[in-house]
Amino acid sequence: MRTFFSGESCKEAPPNALNPQSWLQVERGKLPKLSPQSSSTSIESLIKVPQPPILQYFKPVDYVEVLAQIHEELESCAPQEQSNLFLLQYQIFRGLGDVKLMRRSIREAWQRASTVHEKIIFGAWLKYEKHGEEVIAGLLTSKCEKEYEPIDVESHLTFDTDVSSHERVLMNGKHSSQYVIFTIGNEKITCDRQKISELSAPFHAMLNGYFRESFSETIDLSENNISPSCMRAISYFSSTGSLLDAPPNLLLEMLVFANKYCCDRLKKACDRRLASLVSSKEDALELMECALDESSAVLAASCLQVLLRDVPGCLSDNQVVELFVTANRQRLAVMVGPGLFALFCFLSEVSMNLNSSSDTTAHFLERLVDFAENDKQKLLACHQLGCVRLLRKEFDEAQYLFQRAVNAGHIYSVAGLARLDCIKGEMLLANEKISSVISSVTPHGWMYQERSLYCDGDTRWKDLEEATKLDPTLVYPYMYRASTLMRMENSQGALAEINRILGFKLSLECLELRFLIYLGLENYKAALRDVQAILTLCPYYRMFEGRVAASQLRTLVREHVEHWTTADCWAQLYDCWSSVDDIESLSVIYQMLEKSDAAKGVLYFRQSLLLLRLNCPEAAMRSLQLAWKHASSEHERFVYEGWILYDTGHYEKGLQKAEESLGIKRSFEAYFLKAYALADSSLDSSCSSTVISLLEDALRCPSDNLRKGPEQSWKCFC
Repeated sequence: MRTFFSGESCKEAPPNALNPQSWLQVERGKLPKLSPQSSSTSIESLIKVPQPPILQYFKPVDYVEVLAQIHEELESCAPQEQSNLFLLQYQIFRGLGDVKLMRRSIREAWQRASTVHEKIIFGAWLKYEKHGEEVIAGLLTSKCEKEYEPIDVESHLTFDTDVSSHERVLMNGKHSSQYVIFTIGNEKITCDRQKISELSAPFHAMLNGYFRESFSETIDLSENNISPSCMRAISYFSSTGSLLDAPPNLLLEMLVFANKYCCDRLKKACDRRLASLVSSKEDALELMECALDESSAVLAASCLQVLLRDVPGCLSDNQVVELFVTANRQRLAVMVGPGLFALFCFLSEVSMNLNSSSDTTAHFLERLVDFAENDKQKLLACHQLGCVRLLRKEFDEAQYLFQRAVNAGHIYSVAGLARLDCIKGEMLLANEKISSVISSVTPHGWMYQERSLYCDGDTRWKDLEEATKLDPTLVYPYMYRASTLMRMENSQGALAEINRILGFKLSLECLELRFLIYLGLENYKAALRDVQAILTLCPYYRMFEGRVAASQLRTLVREHVEHWTTADCWAQLYDCWSSVDDIESLSVIYQMLEKSDAAKGVLYFRQSLLLLRLNCPEAAMRSLQLAWKHASSEHERFVYEGWILYDTGHYEKGLQKAEESLGIKRSFEAYFLKAYALADSSLDSSCSSTVISLLEDALRCPSDNLRKGPEQSWKCFC
């Protein structure tokens, strides 16, 4: 095997220290071969298979049992407990990697939310989960889903608007005048004594009771931290119930005054008016402090909504992060009511997605642990924080947290404890921990995979085979076996091993490994295919532990491959589509999209179909939106809009788009969309004959010879 990379390339180095161009130029003869004395590294030594990470998910031993238990609890629990149960259900589906079920659980939590704060949190969560699908909201027109819209906080927070009992009390005793003059510095504000006394019990006692002020016409408020303009506005409100167009700074002063002197009606009015003025992150940060200081529920909830709907962007602002991580329980209760666990569950997940080992992630998870109320919440919070501590190399804290999670019933956290033993060099102890789990519960694939890390040779190979037998979707066993075979200079065996999983699960790591194997075999055409498939799935993917952009390697490898004309590409696409070679099809489409004369709408649509078939829904939606953007005609655009709506669960809207497209032009794609949308939008079993008829109509339309998948779907439906 040729020397492909210089010895320096495999060292831990900054990205600019790696120069893949020079590696490939050696192969093309543009640079001299490395001298025998130079340290050289072959392809095999570049194939590094890192240990599988400890996943930051709730992974029960028996998923069916836990989901059944949640279902039973949902049928019997109080309404206010339902949203947290759906949140737990979401965490389980997250561990299974099922995006659609995850979103369904969050939507259910949003619909069952018993407080405005939970409604805000789960609404923001839905918006975050659907990031990048904003086009869908536009397609839904008049019946736009409410989770895309901010809620009216005031309408969800009910207050007693009647005048309280102390405000109905008439004057007792005598006083000097119907009016009272408040002096503030050199200014005098004349007020109706009765109206001011009705603002609160303290004012009623002061002005109509047996205090000295009850018999005084003039009262000095110079030492009470109130401005003359504020007192005039309060006087006007006491007489009319109106705040007029008071500016925000005056409203804030009135709010502080109202809270200090128990003027509930005035406080509610100021609270609501200020809440209506919150429109940006800056407004929310400025007004939230006052809302928490004065226990202003409407204002606090409005500020919270603005901040959470700006996630993840607002988490880059230190002020926002500090607001959430430093507030004590009392202030947080004003901000989010009983939704403390849900709030920090949301914030910690977003932060983990941004950077699992950041200080912000650790702080949010610390709060999640603090506010966990039951065993399942505690095991989730402790396990997630344990994973973050492990990433941050804070091993003692990680061990404490993993042990807490195990004590709360999370068996998977034993893997974290074993990994810590391994780090300390106690391989036997780590092995014993996992062996104890295997012997005490129904074994799972991850258990054998984990134990394989703490043994060598045939024992490791045997454990990994057992892991694959129990859970064929685990990626690490295939990659380990393939890399081992490469080191044994058995490239064909390594290729066969990695193809085992790529035959049913598209994994970026496995594609990268196969790319390297093909480089070793000098099969540049196959290597180009895999790197183009990688870039289709993840346009900004970086290889070699993140040190080299895949796009850069693709450019270099492509120079070894004969360039295809547009006709060559179409011919190749027909061949690989007919043989259901989806990865090859993705690669060809990627190459075709670079050509200026490409029918991009059609190609992106075909790309989305392939990605759906390969169970890559996020990448498929990205391609479908690009197809919509590049549609060459109105009837084509309606088809793509319909599929976007269909794939996001809006079947009736998708059906409507199909009919609009067919009204312009009969096409295979429009009939096919109509058949699928009708099948999923109707509960009537009699519609099956209509669906079959629509599919037959589709097959009678002009063909582009790329129908292998749809035709198979039609046969299965029949």
